[in-house]
Amino acid sequence: MSKGDADVNDQMKFETILEEIGGFGPFQIAILILLSVPRIVLPCHFLLNNFIAGLPPHRCDISTLDDGGLFGNLTQEQRLTVSVPVREDGEPKSCEMFAEPQFQLLANRSSSADLPTVQCQSGWVYDNSTFTSTLATEWDLVCDRKSLTKTTSTIFFFGVMFGAITFGYLCDKYGRKSTLLVSYIMAIVFGFSSAFANSYVLFAVLRFLTGFGLTGISGNSIVLSIEWVDTGHRSFIGVIGSLAWSAGNMLLAGFAFMVNDWRTLIMTVTAPLGFAVLTWWWIPESARWLLANGKVEKAHFYLEKCLKFNKREKLSSKLKLEVKVPEEQDKNYTYLHLIKTPKMRQLTLLTGIVWYGVASTYYGISLNISGFGLNMYLTHFIYAAIEVPAKLMVYCFVNIIGRRKCQAGTLLLTGICIGINIFIPKGLWHLRSAIAILGKGLSEASFTTVFLYTTELYPTVIRQNGLGYTSFISRLGVSVAPLVLLLEDVWTLLPQIIICSVAIIAGLVSLLLPETLNVRLPETIDDIEKPRLVN
Repeated sequence: MSKGDADVNDQMKFETILEEIGGFGPFQIAILILLSVPRIVLPCHFLLNNFIAGLPPHRCDISTLDDGGLFGNLTQEQRLTVSVPVREDGEPKSCEMFAEPQFQLLANRSSSADLPTVQCQSGWVYDNSTFTSTLATEWDLVCDRKSLTKTTSTIFFFGVMFGAITFGYLCDKYGRKSTLLVSYIMAIVFGFSSAFANSYVLFAVLRFLTGFGLTGISGNSIVLSIEWVDTGHRSFIGVIGSLAWSAGNMLLAGFAFMVNDWRTLIMTVTAPLGFAVLTWWWIPESARWLLANGKVEKAHFYLEKCLKFNKREKLSSKLKLEVKVPEEQDKNYTYLHLIKTPKMRQLTLLTGIVWYGVASTYYGISLNISGFGLNMYLTHFIYAAIEVPAKLMVYCFVNIIGRRKCQAGTLLLTGICIGINIFIPKGLWHLRSAIAILGKGLSEASFTTVFLYTTELYPTVIRQNGLGYTSFISRLGVSVAPLVLLLEDVWTLLPQIIICSVAIIAGLVSLLLPETLNVRLPETIDDIEKPRLVN
């Protein structure tokens, strides 16, 4: 047998074994179900800031002005009139109060424009009709400190960024299952701890560490699901499994509606991870990873479990002999292997650009879409529900037109939707809203596609390293998105133009990636450097 034939056989081994033990059956469905709970928790934390950092209506606290004199004889409404200036809509200003009571305003309120004002002297009074307590009300993160509420989200995603790099390496070195347990425990410990933080700085640190821990769940759950299925069902597992994100996103709206205290809400969305820890014992290690790292006996153990669960016959002796470790195998894979060889360098560069474009576009749109005139809980639920048909659309198209065209198409159409809204007058808000919703659905479709696509592009030995790198790049895009939106102060249309351009560029770049539809998963770096096999 020639060396080329031997390489082909090595690549085909695991796919051949999957065909015999059942590449898609009760065993694979069980894995999907076991990993659904932690995946539901992810959006609850990733989008939690929308609720725990909510900024309720507020005004200066004037209770200390009551000295028992003339001011003390006024009604509450009259006290506000003489103490706090009003906005154009007639509501009290949030951050200013008169330097001293202006009693003449009781007779003529229209003459308050030029009166001297100062910043709030004794704190603020908050409207608690929507939120019982938020970060803003807890630590007075309003007025000149209001940017700190958004900063907590940025700090959280910095944790996600560094977690992506760290867990990407650990998962490829120590395995998917053990690293998953570390992620569960970290997310639980730091998630619950953040609910009891007694200072803003401590809360920010704990949110960073929570994001760090959650990243391991994000990457592991996807890879573990896909590495156990055959070629024909990867899209089903990848896309349908991602519906857990949408379910969690919709549940977050319900949790936030029922729980109005930020501390209790954090504990509520973290609690399901306790159940995930209990179910962790039934989650199998990736047999692909075990074989790629020379752990043949343990791989046989899980393959036998899969075989019995799927009610198949025993492994044939021929296949047992084929399950062996490559003689020359580098077991110490690091992020440097992403750029050591020519095609891996190209793959790393292209996937990084695509991931940055997908993430910054998705969050850029999500943070910039106006609501439907409904309350924030219902608006959040609707935007989450829109993602479901987007994911189902992806499931159909990735198998019909392929991963590459689906990735490029969703990104390019997202950019087109943003571009169209640049030219539609703001008066046509019905049309603008419809196109914005379509754009958000398409951006979610591109996100769903890129997770599946990237998992199929990188070889088993550095698959988690690849996902760690791309996840890091995507969180960089997430962190930059709010900064891009701030450019609206420079030119109103500039944020939309930038987001539109990024989406289109990323879409065009994705056309340079190889197609993975019906292509066997690469096991080693050599499989990337040579032609891939079609099923």
